[in-house]
Amino acid sequence: MVITPEHNERIAKMTFASVYPHYVAKVERKGRTKEELHQVIEWLTGFDEKKTRELIDEKATFATFFKKAKLNPNAKLITGVICGYRIEEIDNPITKKVRYLDKLVDELAKGKKMEKILRTA
Repeated sequence: MVITPEHNERIAKMTFASVYPHYVAKVERKGRTKEELHQVIEWLTGFDEKKTRELIDEKATFATFFKKAKLNPNAKLITGVICGYRIEEIDNPITKKVRYLDKLVDELAKGKKMEKILRTA
């Protein structure tokens, strides 16, 4: 799939708060916990649960969310296809980081072991 500048702009302007409830619902529906979701978010971004809540409350866009994040150096190990896009082929930094997060949430929901999700094994 081709990623257009309009697609990248739409992703950057989307608020984390608008997507977060979907992440929670997805993982809980598959028997995982909100705590595990926060562990994944913290691994990728460096945001603890308190900081994540602040960003949700201020309705931070994904552009702001990832501008404030300290991305895990192992994030580059996140590969594969998510939402029809191959992560390794995404050029736009914000879109790539959002897809990293989407992929981690997807792996959590699919029941992968946490050490595999966090790229420690």
